[in-house]
Amino acid sequence: MRAFRRLAALTAVTASAGLLLASAGGIASAAAKPAASVRLTSGHTWVTTGPGIATALIKHGIIPLAAAPGAQWLTLSPGVAAHFAFPVTGGKVSLSPLGGRVYHRGGIVFLNARTGKQIEVSNFTISLTHGDLTGIVNGNPKVRVPIFWLNLSHAVLKAGKHAVWARGIGLTLTKVAAGALNASLGTKLFAGGLKLGTAATLLRF
Repeated sequence: MRAFRRLAALTAVTASAGLLLASAGGIASAAAKPAASVRLTSGHTWVTTGPGIATALIKHGIIPLAAAPGAQWLTLSPGVAAHFAFPVTGGKVSLSPLGGRVYHRGGIVFLNARTGKQIEVSNFTISLTHGDLTGIVNGNPKVRVPIFWLNLSHAVLKAGKHAVWARGIGLTLTKVAAGALNASLGTKLFAGGLKLGTAATLLRF
């Protein structure tokens, strides 16, 4: 428990200092020494599209749909936003250096309603070591690609007795993911560097 509180404190300091986990170099790799760590048991990660993103997708015929056991819903005020929720299935997070992975189930199917073309990304993994969120493509575990870079510079964190909560994590679409989406859906809508929205996560241990 003490280790996890230290993790939350370290992450909060990192966020307040404006460190971008999405920076080109990722997190500086310190000389490795045995890292204190905690094992995650459950939780959820939520993704919310940023202003204008959901409207732009729908306008171009691109419909994002949750893949089970993920869930989704729309809100209309103050603007149209798509929300997704994915269960955390486990993972292990280290303290020094900050790193580790958070595993999820579920995914998102991007459907081009005009052509019927689609692509699914699922079984997301958050890597604190690399500062990204990856997913497998079309159910193929051999094809895992980075989907978002993570930005903790505006994240708000709160630690509880058996959980830690983080919100305001920025999500920036990677160039690899943008290329895969455009090629699979037959569009030029996506671009690397697009600030797609934010994420929040509740991790239990």
